[in-house]
Formats: sequence, structure tokens, C-alpha cells
Amino acid sequence: MTYLLLVLEDAFYAALAGIGFASISNPPKNAYKYCAFISAVGHAVRYVFMHNNYHEFGLIFSSFVAALAIGFVSVGMASKAKCPPETFSFPSLLPMIPGMYAYRTVEGLVMCLFTEDEQLFNHYLYLCTSNGLTCAFDILGMVLGTIVPIFILNKISFRVTRS
Repeated sequence: MTYLLLVLEDAFYAALAGIGFASISNPPKNAYKYCAFISAVGHAVRYVFMHNNYHEFGLIFSSFVAALAIGFVSVGMASKAKCPPETFSFPSLLPMIPGMYAYRTVEGLVMCLFTEDEQLFNHYLYLCTSNGLTCAFDILGMVLGTIVPIFILNKISFRVTRS
């Protein structure tokens, strides 16, 4: 029961963040509920894949699978809301951006620039590249995971805005 509550809590906060990120792109008023739902689904999928008792997947694979879920649900909801799937999918991805990895990448780069010790420089360079590659591949996986369903289901996704 505790695991289910953790998943629901994660989904709830992702839904709030999805609404916030959707508000800056000024979608139609009826799109907010879809953004909240899709954000919650995507983040919950990623949480389940990352914190599973049987097999824990890494951040990059979990984010890719969650982005696939976001992409497929976005295409499915687009016809109901009469909006392109991108209206829901991109604000739903933003709560999954790996901010700490991006921050640690920049931190490692700055520390590289200001250290004179070769051993410390190598350590900070390792941190910079490790966090930077994790961040870059995670974002790439999320973008691919969201765009692939839109292209696979292109008849549905491009038809939703035409009446």
C-alpha cells in the first residue's frame, strides 16, 4: 500500500508541474486537464520503472518508456481535446527534465576552470562528462519517446485539428 501511495504522490506533483508548464505555452482552457493527466501518467510510469522491487531500470531507460507512454496517451487524447498532441506531450515532459544532472554538469565545468591541481581537474572533468552525458541521453530518450508515437500514429495525430 505504501508503494502505491508513493506512486500516486509522484503522479500528483507531476500533474501540478504539468499544469504549470502548460500555462506558459498558453494552450486552450480544456487542455489543462489533459496536460495534468498525461504528466501524472508519464511520471508515474517512470517512477514505477525506477523504483520497482523486482528490477530497477536506470533513469535513461525509464524516462524513454515514460516518454513513450506520454506520446501514445497524447495522441489518444488529442482527438478528444481537438488539439495537436504536442500541446500535451511537451508540457508533460518538462517535469521529467533531469535538472540535478544539468546543474552538476555546469558545476563540474566551473570547478574544472578554477582548479589548478591536475588530479582534482580530472575528477571534476569526470563529473562534468558523466553528468552531462546522463543528462543529454535522458533528454534525447524523452524526445525520441514522445515523437515516435506521433509519427507511428500520424494519421490520427495529424487529423485531430481538421474538422
